[in-house]
Amino acid sequence: MPRATTTPNVLQRLARAERALAALQREGAVKDELAFFATSYNNLAFEDETTFITLWETVLTPRTATLALGLVLIGDQVSAVNTGGDWRVQFNDAVVVASGTVPATFSFSFPALSLDLTPYRGNAQLKVQIQIRRTAGATTGGRFGGGGCIGGSPTYARLI
Repeated sequence: MPRATTTPNVLQRLARAERALAALQREGAVKDELAFFATSYNNLAFEDETTFITLWETVLTPRTATLALGLVLIGDQVSAVNTGGDWRVQFNDAVVVASGTVPATFSFSFPALSLDLTPYRGNAQLKVQIQIRRTAGATTGGRFGGGGCIGGSPTYARLI
């Protein structure tokens, strides 16, 4: 036997909408994809510095527990000499939360990171930087003539 349903009145619909709005306000803004920005025109492709420089950065409000971050990195080749290097991810200009090497084999590497944001959840802002440096290889050539280059870019960044 079919049941008859009644349309909720305006006050019931308003109460339901207020409860939903309150739940959203308690949860805060949650983004899935996070954008990173190049720090200068020169950093879009490659850098040949032997000290760490920031290629990409972003500022976020840490409302989730984890930042899933994927990177792509490659060493350059200058006159048949491959160049290697190091990469790192840094929080707030000071805390290194992940690091690794860029192979000196002229091949891509794809680090996949899961960064813990729990210690920063009370902060209004968290600066995330992707940095690289050249550590080996050619001493001439490269983007600015100072040696082989290291290139890098984020492939994905998700707050989960």
